[in-house]
Amino acid sequence: MATVATTHQDEDAAPPVRRPTGPSSRTRWKRRAPLLPALVFTIVVTQIPFLVTLALSSVSWSALRPGDHSFLGLGNYNDFVGFDNYATVFTDPRLRSAVVNTITLTVSVVLISLLLGLALAVLLDRKFPGRGLARTLLIAPFLVMPVASALLWKHALYNPTYGLFNGVINGIWKLFGADHGPTVDFVSSYPMPAVVAALVWQWTPFMMLILLAGLQAQPTDILEAARVDGANGPKIFRHITLPHLRQYIELSTLLGAIYIVQAFDAIFSITQGGPGSATTNLPYEIYLTTFRKFEYGEAAAAGVITVIGTIIVATFALRVVSSLFRQEQAR
Repeated sequence: MATVATTHQDEDAAPPVRRPTGPSSRTRWKRRAPLLPALVFTIVVTQIPFLVTLALSSVSWSALRPGDHSFLGLGNYNDFVGFDNYATVFTDPRLRSAVVNTITLTVSVVLISLLLGLALAVLLDRKFPGRGLARTLLIAPFLVMPVASALLWKHALYNPTYGLFNGVINGIWKLFGADHGPTVDFVSSYPMPAVVAALVWQWTPFMMLILLAGLQAQPTDILEAARVDGANGPKIFRHITLPHLRQYIELSTLLGAIYIVQAFDAIFSITQGGPGSATTNLPYEIYLTTFRKFEYGEAAAAGVITVIGTIIVATFALRVVSSLFRQEQAR
């Protein structure tokens, strides 16, 4: 009987589960081998210079003051100062003003271009004759080189003598019988709005493309059900479309902030940071500290702070992108 019971127990027992064995370590390295040259190139181009910048930010090095110690064979520095350069970045009025200008410029450009991009994306989501041509023309500003875009705004639009804006103002005054209207020097009188307008023109297509992709990813059955239930356009947009676009809006905001916080071309080409320091942001202030003030250690500390801030914003952007991918996989 014991033998029979044991036999029944063996028959009822579940067969042993074999865990699937993954690829061996050698196979994994074979798969990664083609990526190693790109990884080495990335480390050499990005990480090694960043480590050198970290080391440089800890010394007092000015080209105007000869030093006693050699830094990597590149030049002589005066002394090791630790975190004093970072303290200077946070306490120097010039650099504090650059931080405020950077925040003002980034927030203004991102918000305005996001609202305009959303409006254009809603329009392009509708079917109408010539939609493909309209989409191509609206994307065109994003394809223009940043320096060319800045020079276009500075000379073709803002110039007080032959610029388009002053030409339109003079034309309007002539309609009312005046010989000519007031000449406005937009760059000198309104430096920050002048830079913001040029960057908004360039980055609105970027926002529009991301939001248009989100609009076209909406489930059509939910929209049709809402229309059948009697919901009008504004209600559908407020209660269905906007919640659906939330992550796309977050993604476009974060990516736009990453790029715009590094804006240099428009400021250098249009205002040169002026008048005074009205439009000097952190990248342009780093340029001035390096090539005008010749304080290499201080400029390196400001660059490290800018990179850290960009990494923080990029981390949130990557989280939003990963959540979007997870949602697509769930569908």
